[in-house]
Amino acid sequence: MLFNSLEFILVFLPVAFLVYFGLNRIRLAVAGKSWLVLASLVFYAWWNVAYLPLILVSILVNYALGGALAKRAAGATRDAIKAEWLLAAGVGFNLGLLAYYKYADFLRDNFGRLFDAPPVSLGIVLPLAISFFTFTQIAYLVDSYRGRAKEYDLLNYTLFVTFFPHLIAGPIVHHGEIMPQFKAAANLARRYRNVLGGLALFSVGLAKKVLIADSFAVWATAGFDQADTLNFTEAWVSSLSYTFQIYFDFSGYTDMALGAALLFNIRMPFNFDSPYRATNIQDFWRRWHMTLSRFLRDYLYIPLGGSRVAPGRVYVNLATTFVLGGLWHGASWMFVLWGGLHGAAMMLHRIWQRTGLRMSPVLAWLLTFNFINVTWVFFRAQTLEDALKMLRGMAGLDAMGGLGTRFAGWAGLIDSHFEIGAALLAALALVLVRRNSNVLLSGTRLGMRSAVTYGLLGAVSLLALMASKYSEFIYFNF
Repeated sequence: MLFNSLEFILVFLPVAFLVYFGLNRIRLAVAGKSWLVLASLVFYAWWNVAYLPLILVSILVNYALGGALAKRAAGATRDAIKAEWLLAAGVGFNLGLLAYYKYADFLRDNFGRLFDAPPVSLGIVLPLAISFFTFTQIAYLVDSYRGRAKEYDLLNYTLFVTFFPHLIAGPIVHHGEIMPQFKAAANLARRYRNVLGGLALFSVGLAKKVLIADSFAVWATAGFDQADTLNFTEAWVSSLSYTFQIYFDFSGYTDMALGAALLFNIRMPFNFDSPYRATNIQDFWRRWHMTLSRFLRDYLYIPLGGSRVAPGRVYVNLATTFVLGGLWHGASWMFVLWGGLHGAAMMLHRIWQRTGLRMSPVLAWLLTFNFINVTWVFFRAQTLEDALKMLRGMAGLDAMGGLGTRFAGWAGLIDSHFEIGAALLAALALVLVRRNSNVLLSGTRLGMRSAVTYGLLGAVSLLALMASKYSEFIYFNF
């Protein structure tokens, strides 16, 4: 079930909210949690009920292993099975599931090409959210091993993993970030300040997705998927359109996820902090998909040695982290290439820092933004040939020229050079100048004027959604 679907907005979310707080009101807190678990499982199974047993088995296995690890960390049990072996078994189990469902066909195809064998697909369908609930549970196992998390109640653990605002595409949360909030007595009752803030944040996210991201998707699709060649103007319009599409798509999803959680008095960690304002690649990754960056840093980069080893080893650690981070996004060499380019940029940034030289903030931003824009080409393109087609056009190697008839958007109202340029500049201004949505979670009290503004924004977005065919969020594919 998509956040930007009428079923979710008009039926699922209101019913989940009303029943949860209705049960809490009559002091049935356990029933309230059970209801949220049931609602979250329905939310997950809406896509394909066949994969519901998979997530349930994953939850049961990780709950058992996490409980055993927590007891050993607390010194409550001393049997022959070492905690390290339990942790290795748990991480292996999770990565094994992920490898089978996400990478088995990819590996089989590449081995087939390597040995000149006929391509044979296993026909494996990627289960929804497996990348996210896998990383969430790996983090839980490691935290249990380190004595930072313990959960001996299966209902609470299931709620931690399946809570629908973060289940499908994050944020990737730690047990200690959200479960104490479910236990707080003050959070069992409706808090209208949180309701108002959550609805405002959800409305902003819906507007980003429906009004902006889906509109830029028209031009991105025209360039990446519908054109055999692109001239200079078409290529830059296409690449920048995807750059803004993925920004507002993922930013919109994050706002809607955090807004939906806030309705239930749950504050999830920030996951998006104006990344296109970054003036270097390290700063970008501190702002983009912040919880994924945190996971890769804490559970991959630092265990590899991080920055505490010799300079040459640090570069290997950076490259490994970003290549695997790219592969996490999908079973494709294009994601590997995209991750490798970002890893190389991180290495160059580290070398630059060691020189002690400084660059003007404007030039630093310009280089960073253009690097991100160019590398998104590899992220979006289906094949290397498609990516090179786009890059040739951006370099002006396939003629200069204007816009073809494919480039129309916003119901066909925008299709001239001036209007498309104005739309791109307006999007750039929004990401650089406007305060980001995190201020709505920072304790800011909304006044009546703001409430009306956000209400109207949500209403306009909902009307636009009704008049169009809603689309998946980009990160739902990962």
